[in-house]
Amino acid sequence: MEIKEHAISGVFEFTPRVFTDARGAFFESFSARELAKIGITDEWVQDNQSSSARGVLRGLHFQKPPYAQAKLVRVAAGRALDIIVDIRPGSATYGRSLSVELDAQRCNVLYVPIGFAHGFVALEDDTLFLYKCSNYYHPGSEGGLHWNDPTLNIDWQITDPNVSDKDLILPFFADFKSPF
Repeated sequence: MEIKEHAISGVFEFTPRVFTDARGAFFESFSARELAKIGITDEWVQDNQSSSARGVLRGLHFQKPPYAQAKLVRVAAGRALDIIVDIRPGSATYGRSLSVELDAQRCNVLYVPIGFAHGFVALEDDTLFLYKCSNYYHPGSEGGLHWNDPTLNIDWQITDPNVSDKDLILPFFADFKSPF
């Protein structure tokens, strides 16, 4: 497995070795042992899945403490541009975003620590997005940032995304007080 540490502290990308033959393909999509080798020891308690058409944008979301979640995210079908924003006020990279293309061919996985807003845009129809979460979803602890925030200036690589009404009213970074 290839492990890449990104420029934002605590963020890792994993690309497994994929074994293919005439029957198809096999790869290890999760290994607590491999994560522990680099200090990731979260207890994973919930798996989520979404299916999206090309141009669907979901995010930027997070769960407030004490229901904050670390996530392992990957794409099982299609491609997505995954975006995270550091919302840890004491971090040297507070307010910085990172984008990683996740796709079913590479089978890459992104580790998103607690203290990040997270979102993605589907780059292909029928994109199947998988989230492994370190805490249970709690509706009263939802938080988020506006996807098109001018301060964050995120390049989503699309011009007219399909965004939920709920995501259209999320606050902008300039008006945001981080709960972390």
